[in-house]
Amino acid sequence: MPLFPILVTIFLTLPALSLSVSCPLNITLFRSRPSSDPKTRCRYILQSLRILQSDYLRRTGFFPPSNASFSCWNTLQSHTHQYDIRSSCNLSSSSISLSCNNISTRSQFQDPLPLSALKPVWNACNQSLNSAASCALCTNALSNLDSHITDNTTDCKSIASIYAASFSDLQGPGTTECLFSLGFSSSVSTSKRRTILIVVFCVLAFFLLLFFGIFWAYFRLKQKKDICKTEMDLGSGLDSMNHSTTLIRFTFDEIKKATRNFAFDNIIGKGAYGNVYRGLLFDGTQVALKRFKNCSVAGDASFTHEVEVIASVRHVNLVTLRGYCTATTNLEGHQRIIVTDLMENGSVYDHLFGSAKQKLSWPIRQKIALGTARALAYLHYGAQPSIIHRDIKASNILLDRKFEAKVADFGLAKFNPEGMTHMSTRVAGTMGYVAPEYALYGQLTERSDVFSFGVVLLELLSGRRALQIDTDEQPSAVNDFAWSLVRNGKALDVIEDGMPELGPTEIVEKYVLVAVLCCHPQLHGRPTMDQVVKMLETEESLSSLIQQPMSCIAGRIDTEKSV
Repeated sequence: MPLFPILVTIFLTLPALSLSVSCPLNITLFRSRPSSDPKTRCRYILQSLRILQSDYLRRTGFFPPSNASFSCWNTLQSHTHQYDIRSSCNLSSSSISLSCNNISTRSQFQDPLPLSALKPVWNACNQSLNSAASCALCTNALSNLDSHITDNTTDCKSIASIYAASFSDLQGPGTTECLFSLGFSSSVSTSKRRTILIVVFCVLAFFLLLFFGIFWAYFRLKQKKDICKTEMDLGSGLDSMNHSTTLIRFTFDEIKKATRNFAFDNIIGKGAYGNVYRGLLFDGTQVALKRFKNCSVAGDASFTHEVEVIASVRHVNLVTLRGYCTATTNLEGHQRIIVTDLMENGSVYDHLFGSAKQKLSWPIRQKIALGTARALAYLHYGAQPSIIHRDIKASNILLDRKFEAKVADFGLAKFNPEGMTHMSTRVAGTMGYVAPEYALYGQLTERSDVFSFGVVLLELLSGRRALQIDTDEQPSAVNDFAWSLVRNGKALDVIEDGMPELGPTEIVEKYVLVAVLCCHPQLHGRPTMDQVVKMLETEESLSSLIQQPMSCIAGRIDTEKSV
């Protein structure tokens, strides 16, 4: 046999021996994961080979050549010192290289693919893939790239992941975990640390919630105890009056039933303090219920004070207190309610300036004036200790079905200790009714109520408001209006036009002069309420009763002339 053909045959059968002197792959990147499951172990081996191919593509721009397979397998086997990798996983000798449409370079892979599919891979995968967000961006771009590869062979499907990984950091665990689903020791420890952190966080969150839950429960319990204690203190203070009076402590349910749950059509009065409701008690008695708004534990002192004042007095011309209600509920909060007899004819204000169709007759106005004067005289000289009302005005004088006057609303009332000539206190009351010395200097005396009564009496007589805007748009006080007429000898001109059943001229004039006297700018120029009652009760003229009032009027005229 000729020698030349034999040499040619030997040369063709051993190309690897002549061309694969050393393996061009970086074998140190190969990492396997021991596992008793052959499938799991072989999957890790195959994916590790993809990492070696990606590294080679990143460094050279080429996919591993087929003539390097033999030397690389030998180098890989000697590097691992483990079982026979190829035989245990049934891998062919060409597994290290790729056979996909004869693609051997990066440009050959990129050329048939659209730039719109390649650019997202370049941007999304050319970064650290350790975070879930960055991994998601890269895998989404890679999935879009896979859709443009029509060949479904194993190597052609794997080549896209190898291509994407060549842009990333193959040393970091993020790339191997994200693109090849390989979790090695570093990623495993990271996962363990993450799990430990989650467990620690959950435990801390549990104890924090437990702590705040206990604190909240303690705070609520303490708050309820404080409310209960306040209710007990308030109740005990008011209940002590129940033994000496006929006061009734109503439950909140009884109040709601009496007012039909505070129905809107039961409202008969409104004020800064709250609303007044008409109610019907279980025994059929009609009552008025004054419901205080914006109540709080801090404001119970004023409520207790008003109840205490009303409960301490008894007079036919004072509103009778039937009882009260103190309650605290989750929905309604603090409830403070005063229950009094119902006044069927409303207030003096309603008849003078409200919607009343008929004017009050002279006999009714005379009865109202005398009843109010008697009530104030009782507060000043009959009650012990004496009481200064501080808020006498037309809306606080109520009328029963017989038009008997009933002084109401003792929220601003002050007890006047025996022996005190005056008190210095914060100014309170309604503009137009407040005495000058009290408004200017806070000097409160019983004569302050006398001034307010004089203003109310002038309202009764003239039908004019305490303060009224005249044609020149300037506020005019009714007492100034009346005094200007009295000074010019026209006292009867103060009387409201068209008043029904007007009384004798001298009696009517006397009432005007008494009202003007009560509104004297100097407190010592005003009569006491005892003197006022005496002047109003008799039918005699003012000059025949007492000389002091007339001298006061003369003194006022002299004062004005000197000024």
